Amino acid sequence: MTAVNTTSGTTRPATGGDRGATLGTWASDVATVTWRNLIKFRRNPEILLFAVLQPIMFVVLFSQVYGGSIETEGVNYTDYLMAGIFGQTVLFGSTFSGYQMAQDLKEGMIDRFRTLPMHDSAVLFGRTNADLALNAVSMVIMMATGFVIGWRFTEGWLSFLGGVGILLLFSYAFSWVMALLGIVVRTPEVINNASFMILFPLTFISNAFVQTQNLPRVLEVFANWNPISALVQAARELFGNTGGAPTPDTFPMQNPVLTIIAGSLLMLAVFIPLAVSRFRKASSR
Repeated sequence: MTAVNTTSGTTRPATGGDRGATLGTWASDVATVTWRNLIKFRRNPEILLFAVLQPIMFVVLFSQVYGGSIETEGVNYTDYLMAGIFGQTVLFGSTFSGYQMAQDLKEGMIDRFRTLPMHDSAVLFGRTNADLALNAVSMVIMMATGFVIGWRFTEGWLSFLGGVGILLLFSYAFSWVMALLGIVVRTPEVINNASFMILFPLTFISNAFVQTQNLPRVLEVFANWNPISALVQAARELFGNTGGAPTPDTFPMQNPVLTIIAGSLLMLAVFIPLAVSRFRKASSR
């Protein structure tokens, strides 16, 4: 039995899997599913609206309300804050992958995909690609907000683009973690609660909003080894927002760019195969 691929106009076996897949047909499927998910954002603009309203609220709250009460050694608090907001934004934005995967499983959308001549992994790549695009748009809006309140990058455009790139790389890698969680949990409400129980401590017990040397000793140790602290520190260094602030003497904080690149590649190497394998089992039931 054959079926027509509506994206490229070609005909290929309707296996519903990745066996015998060619790079061209797989890429075509990924592009189609990515576009399907992007169209959902356009038809539901409140998704983007609420994705950026929360970090904007944090920018205003911390910079204008609490900023005068938070002391940061060696650096202006606005410059210190923005990298933390960027890190929080891409981390929270990655939860859409898990939520939408759970939503599609709950609503039977995955069952509809199984009837189409498409590769299984294309569903996951299309989902994570669309969420990467959402995070990129959120980053642009957040940076515009930062410029309004006085934030600037000082290390040149190449370093600036490197900072943006490393934030998006981490967000894409972490979206695969959340996609796997969404497949395992299969209930959007549960993944919402579970993800925020994990993400809030990771974000707030870090250097995102306060310097770690001001935390109690146990929390300071955790924060200095927290991957979110390394992500935020990498962004600060690449944006030129470290000023004269002291850097904790731990490997992730002394080598944040290397830590995040290596950690992101490791997450991709581990969680892409796990998520694809779990998705095939879930969609075959």
